[in-house]
Amino acid sequence: MQCPRDQAVLLEERVHGIEVDHCPQCNGRWLDHHQLDELEATRTKDEDHRSGMIEYAQRDSELACPVCTEPMVAFNYRAYDLELDTCRDEHGFWLDAGEEGRVRDIIDERVRGRNRAVKAEQAWDNFLDGVGGGGMWDSVRGFFSGRGR
Repeated sequence: MQCPRDQAVLLEERVHGIEVDHCPQCNGRWLDHHQLDELEATRTKDEDHRSGMIEYAQRDSELACPVCTEPMVAFNYRAYDLELDTCRDEHGFWLDAGEEGRVRDIIDERVRGRNRAVKAEQAWDNFLDGVGGGGMWDSVRGFFSGRGR
């Protein structure tokens, strides 16, 4: 296969335990369609953290797929400011130099965000348990009815 950026011959290499095709000139990488999910899984095995739409704001790409040579589609990865390219026929994804690290950083950020949401939900549930169990609201009612004095 040839690099869609500079037509150099792509070489196989292992990145984060995944065998990908690498361009020795521009340092870009071709990931087969399932390998983007594998790259995300290097940050978390929890599929809930990796679920959701990946391709936002699709537009025509200037690159051709190294497998079928058809024009690819550029998109914002997970609605972040990271443009990746993908084959319309799902042959794979092109990541320019350093973008595999940004994919991993985005997954880390999603994990942190979901963990914060879970903690906030647990705190809210604890608050509601206190409200429903008499606790705070009984104290407030008692205060205003004169029993809390």
